[in-house]
Amino acid sequence: MLKISDFGADSAMNGLQVESSAGVKRIATAVDVSDSSIRKAAASGADLLIVHHGIFWGKPVPITGVTARRIRLLLSKGVSLYASHLPLDCHPGIGNNAQLAELLGLDQRRPFGSYHGMVIGLCGVLSRVMSPAGIARKLKKSLGAETKIFHFGPDRVRKLGIVSGGGASLANDAVSSGCDALLTGEPAHAAYHLAREARITLICAGHYATETVGVRALGALLETEFGLPAKFIDIPTGL
Repeated sequence: MLKISDFGADSAMNGLQVESSAGVKRIATAVDVSDSSIRKAAASGADLLIVHHGIFWGKPVPITGVTARRIRLLLSKGVSLYASHLPLDCHPGIGNNAQLAELLGLDQRRPFGSYHGMVIGLCGVLSRVMSPAGIARKLKKSLGAETKIFHFGPDRVRKLGIVSGGGASLANDAVSSGCDALLTGEPAHAAYHLAREARITLICAGHYATETVGVRALGALLETEFGLPAKFIDIPTGL
């Protein structure tokens, strides 16, 4: 479904990170693994927690401190942990970028934006041309997103690039693809002058908010496909 084997260059460890239960009867999803998301998953009766941001990233780390406490909590509560980072960003149906594209009515979609040799974003043409502020209002209504706009491009956005989370570093790719604006999560200092000089608007709707849509869609799909109740655990970070 998520084709995690295709994402070997991801900095995250994708797949089952902690096995704590023999089977799965109930699922919880969250953007981030944390003490709070584990406890809320357990309280909901879930034996599997699926997150976008898991415990393990990059090279092996010692199982100490916060990492040890999280693993101990998962094991004591009987909750297994599964993480999907870039595979969930990029999925053409339930991915963060695809879900944001659907929300905004993005047509003529095509992949764009290279990250460690992988194309991770989507760009396309809005079915209804909107102002950057209009896009922000729609995101606020649908996601509760507090959006920061760096309005360097046209007053009306026709072609939009989308890279959820920390995608501001791909502003140059959005420029090369002819986008009027790039929708992402959090700002990146290095992108400011590039966007200003290239006259492309940055629409930053929050790392957390732009990555709630994928885990929600994944939970809904698993509920439909396997009949497993799935609960989304909302723990906003404000970032």
